[in-house]
Amino acid sequence: MAFDDGWESLEDLPPFATTVATDTARKVITRNESPDISFDRSINPYRGCEHGCVYCFARPTHAYLGLSPGLDFESKLFMKPDAPELLERELSAKGYVPKTIAIGTNTDPYQPIERKTGLMRRILEVLEKTGHPVGIVTKSDLVLRDLDILSRMAERKLVRVALSVTTLDPKLSRLMEPRAPTPERRLAALRGLAEAGVPATPMVAPLVPAINDAEIERILDAAAAAGVEGAGYVLLRLPLEVRDLFREWLVTHFPDRERHIFTLIRQMRGGKDYDAKFGQRMTGSGPYAWMLGRRFEKACDRLGLNLRRTALTVEHFAPPPKPSAQLELF
Repeated sequence: MAFDDGWESLEDLPPFATTVATDTARKVITRNESPDISFDRSINPYRGCEHGCVYCFARPTHAYLGLSPGLDFESKLFMKPDAPELLERELSAKGYVPKTIAIGTNTDPYQPIERKTGLMRRILEVLEKTGHPVGIVTKSDLVLRDLDILSRMAERKLVRVALSVTTLDPKLSRLMEPRAPTPERRLAALRGLAEAGVPATPMVAPLVPAINDAEIERILDAAAAAGVEGAGYVLLRLPLEVRDLFREWLVTHFPDRERHIFTLIRQMRGGKDYDAKFGQRMTGSGPYAWMLGRRFEKACDRLGLNLRRTALTVEHFAPPPKPSAQLELF
């Protein structure tokens, strides 16, 4: 299927080769007990991400596989081809209690490889069939491919979609997230979702001091014009190897700002490059972080965002039959 990321009007990137291996994990739902996030279970159809976002906090997960969080994370991908079947098995397990599943919390489920595999669509088909609620995070307008499923699920309050809009400047976006769709395409995706009745939320994420933090209000203005009901933001996170990768990127593209940016980061992270403390890792602390938070809140108040939030429901959940279950005679 042909797909246009919106970059045809700008200079093409050099060819980028990726390899795809099979992830042989026998479970697809991952559990967490983090007190500062709104979900306790998630699905990640892929490991690694072709979008190549320099700031991605998930990059260190590739180090667990003996691969580099740098280029390997972008080019040596893993997929779970049997994820839909594994999901059906887990949803049919005795004692399973449904709660919203988050998809896209680690790597983007609508990254370019999804155009060929259709893995995310197959997962959505399982969730729709079983009436299971899901929250999706992406930065790709490829999500509109599945608008037929998403709109039906939205009618039953089974889905929300968040799109990351890091900047409205296409040149900056190309530097920060080279193989993700343009900002214009993401705003169009927000509009398409909202018009179809799918609860859509822009994520101003990540906020990078002295890089894109001046755009908070403009991004929210553009998103509100697309018809969204709410918005969110996340401060830049630099765990483990991400810090050094990000510093190298700054030295290459913004050498005059590198020291200033890290000074601001440390002001928001208790004097460190990163603070993983629950309740602070997403928003930071200190005067600069407080200012960003208040600017975001005031812009949302002015635009009427976050006044309501569509609550997802588990009332439609019907577990699939176990593979060994005998078919009914009538």
